Amino acid sequence: MSDLSVVLLFVKSPERGKVKSRLGNAIGDDMALDVYRCLVSNTLDMLGAGKYDVRLCFYPPDSHGVVEDWLGSGHCYVPQQGGDIGERMKNAFVQAFSEGVEKAVLIGSDIPDLSISLINEAVSALDISDAVIGPAHDGGYYLIGFNRHSFLANIFQGIVWSTGSVYHETMNIFGQSGSRVHVLTGLSDVDTLGDLLSFYERYSAKRGGHDGT
Repeated sequence: MSDLSVVLLFVKSPERGKVKSRLGNAIGDDMALDVYRCLVSNTLDMLGAGKYDVRLCFYPPDSHGVVEDWLGSGHCYVPQQGGDIGERMKNAFVQAFSEGVEKAVLIGSDIPDLSISLINEAVSALDISDAVIGPAHDGGYYLIGFNRHSFLANIFQGIVWSTGSVYHETMNIFGQSGSRVHVLTGLSDVDTLGDLLSFYERYSAKRGGHDGT
């Protein structure tokens, strides 16, 4: 396993009212759940085009059965462990590296524009960089990764999560540590109705260009 690269995909149990709550406020919890299911499915399809082992890190940690019934038994499932999202991300990296993984990249499941080429760029960057990060347009990040020898556990500490300052605060910690960080192109996640409509506009434009219309 010394040369293994792993993608840690964070997912939530598909429970009505507990995923995409801001989107649910605008379009209803049932439709928000449908959108979330589609986003996760599309992310898994995208990762299927790659060469990496994928770990589905699910939350809450007692929802293994529900998540496996949803996504199928052909995946590696790992419970997210920790009190907040920062601790859960840190622990996912710690577990992976303790098992001999050399490079690990963690992503969310609500980034419809994330491509396998960006995953490839992130993993390749870890050959010469200490870390890689993909900034999200809302001020957070959609991807973060490390190689085993440069993992920085305190990157997940002291962050005010779910705010527009997450990326800035994270980069400050990287800067203070002297880490060499590869920054990917910025992307948008889907948290609000505006995010969803923006994605549909981009998707329609791409389809129109592809079809020659």
